[in-house]
Amino acid sequence: MGDQELIKGCLSADRRCQEELYIRFSPKMYAVCYRYAGNQNDAEDLLQEGFMRVFRYLEKYRGDGSFEGWIRRIFVNTAIEYYRKKANLYAVSDHHLPQLQASDISAVELLKAEDVLGMVARLASGYRTVFNLFVVEGYSHKEIAEMLGITEGTSKSQLARARYLLQEQIEKRELKQNEFKSA
Repeated sequence: MGDQELIKGCLSADRRCQEELYIRFSPKMYAVCYRYAGNQNDAEDLLQEGFMRVFRYLEKYRGDGSFEGWIRRIFVNTAIEYYRKKANLYAVSDHHLPQLQASDISAVELLKAEDVLGMVARLASGYRTVFNLFVVEGYSHKEIAEMLGITEGTSKSQLARARYLLQEQIEKRELKQNEFKSA
């Protein structure tokens, strides 16, 4: 079933089409929710809220761009709104944080995707949200600031702090691996 047929069925309250839409998009949207939530319970709540919004606003889909992209945008906005209510974002001066070195990048490249996702999930919600919006979703600091109701400087400092904390996690992981190898 194509997207247009699926949309028409959902707008006609066809339960089969609604279920198909959920089955088709829930794995990818759960991944988006988990990236922002950092834990399974909050991710499941965001997934449910996101699909409620998809069905509520489905009639507003104009067909511009991909349907999956439209759905993804709803989920990202749902996550942002959820965490804007919960998170307190504070400016952190990035001149106190060490800069990533070129040799640090190779350590990141050696990690598996699930390792990186786990590390990002352990970040505080403010750091995690800005990191995901900037690095994963590709928003500018100006856009992030507008979405989250913060300054561009706060967005930049949150990203710098997130990168610093991720770097610390990578270094700790490498130390543990080296200790295990030498034992």
